[in-house]
Amino acid sequence: VQLQASGGGLVQPGGSLRLSCAASGVVFSINAFAWYRQVPGKQREQVAFIFSDGHTNYAASVKDRFTISRDNAKNTVYLQMNNLKPEDTAVYYCNTLLFWGQGTQVTVSS
Repeated sequence: VQLQASGGGLVQPGGSLRLSCAASGVVFSINAFAWYRQVPGKQREQVAFIFSDGHTNYAASVKDRFTISRDNAKNTVYLQMNNLKPEDTAVYYCNTLLFWGQGTQVTVSS
């Protein structure tokens, strides 16, 4: 299984980014996926989760600002992040089952 995350970068507070996670080696449509984030010295935390049927869950800190979605035809999961805040700065990881992507850095700073 390979999970290739992309889309991170530097953005000003209030800005937006869209992360992508391209999956291979897994039966994409039947699996749930999640986005996590981690800052140095802290535990990795789950920010969004999407079931195979499209239902979603969000951490309280990102609810109403982040949207997780999936495109089963493209084997890709997305994380749309709006109204970004400095505290959203972290390395973001895509996850399914026991597999992790390589992470993509998101930095929110003026």
